[in-house]
Amino acid sequence: MPFKRDLDVISIGRSSVDLYGEQVGGRLEDMQSFAKYVGGCPTNIAVGTSRLGLRSALLTRVGDEHMGRFIREQLVREGVDTSHVITDPERLTALVILGIRDKKTFPLIFYRENCADMAICEEDVSEDFIASARAVVVSGTHFSTPTTEAAMRKAMRLARETGTRVVFDIDYRPVLWKLTGHGLGEERFVADGGVTALLQTILPGCDLIVGTEEEFHIAGGSTDTLAALRRVRDLTDATLVCKRGPMGCVVFPGRIPDSLEQGIRGPGFPVEVYNVLGAGDAFMSGFLRGWLRDHTLEECCAFANACGAFAVSRHGCAPAIPTWTELSYFLEHGSPTPRLREDPRLSHIHWATTRRRDWPEVMAFAIDHRAQLEVMAKRLGADPARISDFKLLALRAAQRACDGRDGFGMLLDGIHGQDALDALTGTDAWIGRPVELPGSRPLRFEGGPDVAVTIREWPAEHVVKCLTFYHPDDEEALRTEQERQIQTLFAACRATSHELLLEIIPPRGMPVGDDTISRSLARFYELGVQPDWWKLPSPASQGAWNRIAGVIDQHDPLCRGVLILGLDAPEEELKAGLALAARQPVCKGFAVGRTLFGAAAEAWLAGSIDDAAAVAAMEGAYGRLIAFWQEQRTRHSRSAA
Repeated sequence: MPFKRDLDVISIGRSSVDLYGEQVGGRLEDMQSFAKYVGGCPTNIAVGTSRLGLRSALLTRVGDEHMGRFIREQLVREGVDTSHVITDPERLTALVILGIRDKKTFPLIFYRENCADMAICEEDVSEDFIASARAVVVSGTHFSTPTTEAAMRKAMRLARETGTRVVFDIDYRPVLWKLTGHGLGEERFVADGGVTALLQTILPGCDLIVGTEEEFHIAGGSTDTLAALRRVRDLTDATLVCKRGPMGCVVFPGRIPDSLEQGIRGPGFPVEVYNVLGAGDAFMSGFLRGWLRDHTLEECCAFANACGAFAVSRHGCAPAIPTWTELSYFLEHGSPTPRLREDPRLSHIHWATTRRRDWPEVMAFAIDHRAQLEVMAKRLGADPARISDFKLLALRAAQRACDGRDGFGMLLDGIHGQDALDALTGTDAWIGRPVELPGSRPLRFEGGPDVAVTIREWPAEHVVKCLTFYHPDDEEALRTEQERQIQTLFAACRATSHELLLEIIPPRGMPVGDDTISRSLARFYELGVQPDWWKLPSPASQGAWNRIAGVIDQHDPLCRGVLILGLDAPEEELKAGLALAARQPVCKGFAVGRTLFGAAAEAWLAGSIDDAAAVAAMEGAYGRLIAFWQEQRTRHSRSAA
């Protein structure tokens, strides 16, 4: 009976949290800070294949704690099927501490004693799941203990019975076979007859076997690569892929010739080696993208070697693997530099195609105001400490009005809005947070001149919002200073992995035409600034919208889009602008503030209404705006259809 193949590939085995030292060139002993990524060979492959457009799933175990939840949530963000990521209530998620010492030295320590992923057992492997995929990837590490070995062998048996192809990543880590001490995690080869004998019982059941020369040495029982490959060939008809680092790879679909050069060769790409950790997982992801889409072996090699080139050029394992959009661009255009991480075009494509989640629409209640509310409180004789309480009321009102709709968001500050920020963070809402010193022109940053220091402390989900009073016809010295500040901010956002929302408002008293905003956008793009979002005053004409959309499409088609601001406009006036904005594909929603909360804030700070009345007023105003926006969007979609 034919099986329904809903998945392309299932990876089985290691799943850990990688803590990567951020100081490159020093000893692991001297690392001061670490970046956190998902890790483990099968987990990296699941992420990599998903990024490359395959339908991937992971079978593993994680702990019932924060690190386990991090892995699960990150896999979901990456589009990986997590239906068989099992939460183990008794064991902790595995950890790996890694560093980049130099081009040849990459110290790492595995924290894997009785860890969750090494508790995978036969009961975790079901026929229906294995049969749902075109291929299953098993890796060498999970043959190193009897329990996990039994699970891997069951998966292979079920794959053969159901017509699912078996891919074996030799993935030889001597330390995980307890052949070295804990401090030698980076050691790649230790000869061991017992490991070789065990691996040779696995080979006959495989359709594709991938490994480095050293990994084929352990599988074939010889440090002569050709002799090892011939021994492997004696045991299996599988396609053999031998990874050769910067020399690329060689594939042997049939007999092993007299020279490695006589196999199907896939040349490597001339890139600078920055970090070899994870390169093999990226390679496997690229090869599987071709192999499972029936490309030629030469094309499979090109995909694999290019993915490996990206991995050795970047920090981290899974995060370094390219997306299909990025890989396709690289294969077509190449790069002007061997340091791929320093190629601004590739870096932007990578960033924009691996963002934390999609936001096709954002309807944001903006209450990041600081100076305006401070002035209001002073005028009314209210204690400025009450502003924080009012922002909590605004949060309550906004959550009620949005009532679980997709696209709910807020703009909140860390001065008077920290309590509301803390309450909203982690709830899957869109969150923008201001970084500018209110009213500054030229632009200044609220936390001090080094904006990277400020935003490094912010949660990754916070979008950095920066309001700039900017006009393309500003006096040159002023314009140059502001542009330099925005360039600095953009670089800081990329360095700290925060999205950037750039808000442009022309200064009062300066002429504004249909091309004023679009010229401003074009200028920042020319400077290399590529915000994830633009927040703009509502253009008054279709011509102005056309210019804005044209600039964004020309310079950054991967931009998330435009959000319309309110500028304290009366509700009916604001709706007129939103009606036109709703017709624009480049506009993804709004971020409106004083129109929604201004009257309520005035009355509440004056003591003329209580908490419930303030919440009701803001809930009503926000609810009406959401309903109007969605009505206009629906009407436009129907007329377009």
